[in-house]
Amino acid sequence: MASVNVKSAEFEGLIEKGGIMLVDFWAEWCGPCRMFGPVYEKVSEEFPEITFAKIDTEAEREIAASAGITSIPTLMAFRDGVLLYREAGALPEPSLRELISSIQAVNMDDIRKQIAEEAAQQSAE
Repeated sequence: MASVNVKSAEFEGLIEKGGIMLVDFWAEWCGPCRMFGPVYEKVSEEFPEITFAKIDTEAEREIAASAGITSIPTLMAFRDGVLLYREAGALPEPSLRELISSIQAVNMDDIRKQIAEEAAQQSAE
């Protein structure tokens, strides 16, 4: 599956639909973004089961602001609606593949348990 451009109205729904979703926050004027774009597109073709979203921070300022984007490119990775990775900077192709493998290997039951424990701890405070 090639990457998809995401608009404000679609963003939350895509995250919540489950599975793995990578989000590339970029802008046309950004040199590192233009370098990372073809890498992101190429790798997206190799993983049709993963949603590869692209958000133009100039056109979708509301999403960028709500996501706290202060530097681009910024890559986020969600799995089953949970943010597992967030980092600014362009990744080389091997690193992007390694990130995807790491996200696929995460035990989401452990993550959900950890989130529940943290929420319970905050409620107790």
